[in-house]
Amino acid sequence: MLRVTVYAPAAMVCAADQLAAQAGVSALRAGGSAADAALAANAVLSVTSPHLCGMGGDLFALVHQRAGAPVALNASGRAGSGADPARLRAEGHAVMPLHGDVRAVTVPGCVDGWAELHARFGRLPLPVLFADAIRYAEEGFPASPLLVAALPRVAGAEGAADLLSATHPGARVRRPGVARTLRAIAEGGREAFYGGEFGRGLLRVGGGEFAEADLKPVAGWVEPLGRRVFGHDVWTIPANSQGYLTLLGLAVAEGLGLPRDASAADWAHLLVESARVAGHDRPDALHEDADLAALLTDAAVAARRDLVRRDRRAELADLTTPGGTTYLCAVDGEGTGVSLIQSNASGFGSGLFEPSTGIGLHNRGLGFNLVEGHPAEYRPGRRPPHTLAPALVTRPDGSLRAVLGTQGGDAQPQALLQILARLLYLGETPGAAMAAPRWRIASGTGFDTWADAGAPVELEAAAPGAWDGLAARGHTVRRVDDGRYGHANLIEIGEDGTRGGAADPRALIGAASGY
Repeated sequence: MLRVTVYAPAAMVCAADQLAAQAGVSALRAGGSAADAALAANAVLSVTSPHLCGMGGDLFALVHQRAGAPVALNASGRAGSGADPARLRAEGHAVMPLHGDVRAVTVPGCVDGWAELHARFGRLPLPVLFADAIRYAEEGFPASPLLVAALPRVAGAEGAADLLSATHPGARVRRPGVARTLRAIAEGGREAFYGGEFGRGLLRVGGGEFAEADLKPVAGWVEPLGRRVFGHDVWTIPANSQGYLTLLGLAVAEGLGLPRDASAADWAHLLVESARVAGHDRPDALHEDADLAALLTDAAVAARRDLVRRDRRAELADLTTPGGTTYLCAVDGEGTGVSLIQSNASGFGSGLFEPSTGIGLHNRGLGFNLVEGHPAEYRPGRRPPHTLAPALVTRPDGSLRAVLGTQGGDAQPQALLQILARLLYLGETPGAAMAAPRWRIASGTGFDTWADAGAPVELEAAAPGAWDGLAARGHTVRRVDDGRYGHANLIEIGEDGTRGGAADPRALIGAASGY
């Protein structure tokens, strides 16, 4: 893959669609903040990338404005008041339904997150920030190759008719219902969304899953979760996000004596094992009330690190310690950085749409547990465990070093572990770290990795031949090129203030753009 780092002296935006990146840069040039740029870019993505994200999904963000820790925004939705785990169990479900079932839909938090981010950090009015997105929705945008490839899954879905003109990459697609909704939000804020056309439609689609009282504000500012690794402080979102796995995997890896050659089998093996010992108990450890900081103490990290063997894969008996997402980032001329991730969960999410607006509904409820009494059990008003895991890196003096994140379901912290190890430990450029071959611990749906203790390690086709040496250490290895290794974006702020950004080439039409 092409290893390109784009540099700019003042400000930069990275996104999975070059139209979104351009919209973010336009907001910056107009005097907007990094938050304005992120909002403009996310609004465009909600139009052009319904297979990844949209107003029917959830959102998390980290914002670093001055020296020290960032602030964290949790805009993930809650289950409706009609949530009934006993009914699902009686129907024979052992896990949450993935597609075609409104019970996997929680109240979408994206627009509520937009409102919170804009109220605290925005400078430009929403009609200005949404102008590009509204224009693309009304006048049309060229379909991306990934959107075209994803469309068969929703070809017969009510509310998806506007997307069916995407018959080939570059075909013009218009989404008038999305344009109408963006205009309403620009003029009337969150209430125009949750109390307007979309909210009324969601109640109808829910068929009793949601009540009007469920559409109250869900977004809120929370304390970020951080850990010092490789001489830097890495930050993420606390529970209900799985972001702690990025920090825990990095902390385990830091003490393993990683080789300085990323093509060596030891490199891949030790990082794979760091991810495994960090994440094997995620189904039990992660719920919205979890104390994840306790898992990141020196003693807890050391206990997990002791399970790693350089010469072999850890067996489950040894582990005794207690893609449908888009990521974007922006840094403005004042050095404020925003790390924002927004998602439908699994591709087009639930595969259901609010019919009048054509806005797809996510399936974040897939993270709930159906075991009676489990702390993450599907119940009214609960937030499910979330795969969304944005990251932000600060230097020891508290200054911003990098903002980054990726899509990829359970593979998100695995991809970030690899990228950050290359960036912070090997000193690679953003472009090199982004384009380097990746591995992932495989799963059937992309959201059930830790359900299979014997899950194989999958390698991109371009992975070094030496990585096949993982098999000699007890890993089941296979080479698979199916696009599920993440679509990451990264902006690094150099010591002299220069912005260096890279958009993941796996996204095909992503861009890092600045001035």
